[in-house]
Amino acid sequence: MNNRHLWLQIRFSLLLAAVTAMITTPVAAQKANFGTLKLAPGFELEQGKASGYTGGSFSLSAMSNRDKDKRVCIGFGDPNPDHILVLEQDFEELKILINSNGKDTTLFIQGPDDQTIRCGDDTGRSKDASVSDRQWKKGKYKIWAGTFSPGDKFNYTIKVEE
Repeated sequence: MNNRHLWLQIRFSLLLAAVTAMITTPVAAQKANFGTLKLAPGFELEQGKASGYTGGSFSLSAMSNRDKDKRVCIGFGDPNPDHILVLEQDFEELKILINSNGKDTTLFIQGPDDQTIRCGDDTGRSKDASVSDRQWKKGKYKIWAGTFSPGDKFNYTIKVEE
């Protein structure tokens, strides 16, 4: 085996190792891009607001292509969650809304365990995403604000309502 062939094999092995590490690294274990919201029932409106910006080409549907209610999960975002939502008690009902001034956003919410997924896309006539659901258990939720197209960067605010 000549040196050039050996060098190509080494480079290919290193590339394969890097790709394998990226694929097998758990996305959910990473820190949030824009911080944490901690909420208990009866929270003030301002406590349930945060801001950030979309971006990234990581396919959110790679984590789950359907949520707990069989809705399709779509969108692209950063591998890290954008926000962490800590619910200090159970909530009967919550609504999580994105306001990007009508840009085409998506929502991907994982928690309080890794298997419970909630996804949202357009809200009525608006392209802004939302998720409205019942029976939110106490615990930590990871939230991704995604876009319909990879790499789109939009400023947004996220709002949690009871």
